[in-house]
Amino acid sequence: MKSILIIGMGAFGRHLALKMIDLKNDVMIVDKDSAIIEEMSTLVTDAQIGDCTKEDVLKALGVSNFDVCFVTIGDTFQSSLEITSLLKDLGAKYVISKASRDIQAKFLLKNGADEVVYPDKDMAEKLAIRCSANNVLDYFSITNDYSIFEIPIMQSWTGRSIEEINVRKKYHINILLIKNGSNIMTMPKADYVFKEDDIVIVIGKSEDVLRLAENI
Repeated sequence: MKSILIIGMGAFGRHLALKMIDLKNDVMIVDKDSAIIEEMSTLVTDAQIGDCTKEDVLKALGVSNFDVCFVTIGDTFQSSLEITSLLKDLGAKYVISKASRDIQAKFLLKNGADEVVYPDKDMAEKLAIRCSANNVLDYFSITNDYSIFEIPIMQSWTGRSIEEINVRKKYHINILLIKNGSNIMTMPKADYVFKEDDIVIVIGKSEDVLRLAENI
C-alpha cells in the first residue's frame, strides 16, 4: 500500500484516484472545485479543496509524506508546470505529471517531474494500432521498438509444441502467457502443445509481431 496525492480531478484524475483506491492505496485528492471534491470525498481516503499553485496550500498538504504525487491538471499547462515545480521544491519524493504534447513533457521534466504521462496520446496510439492491425486483441508499448501484444495463434500451430514450431527463432517473439477460455498459463514451457482457440500474449519488436498477426 502506498500514500498517493492526486492534484486535479478531471476525468483522468478521477479514474486514477478510483483505481488507486481499488488497489488498496491511501489516496488524497485536491481540486479547486468544491463540487467535485464533495462528490469524490466519500470515495477516497482524504479530499481537500485548494489551489495548488499557491505554495502555502501545498505546504499544508505535507507533500513530502506521499510516496507519489500526481499532477493531473487539465485546464492550463502553466498551472501544471507551477505545481510540478513547487512539489519538487517542497520535497516531494516522486512526481508524475500529465502532458498532452512533447514540448509540455520537456518543460515538466526540466522543472521537477520525475515522470510524464500522456494519457490521451497513449490511448490514441493503442487504439490506432489495435484497430488498424489484423488479429491484435490488445497492445501495450514498452519502448519505441518493443511491445506486448495479445493475439490468437496461427491455425497451423494447433497440436504442435512451442519447441516444435521454434517460435522464438522463427517469429522473433517470446510467449509470456497462454489463454484458453478461463484457463491461463504463464511462462509456458517449450513442450506446451497448442490447443485450438489458444490466445497468446507475446513480447517482441512491434514490427515482428504485427507481421505475424497479419498472417494469422
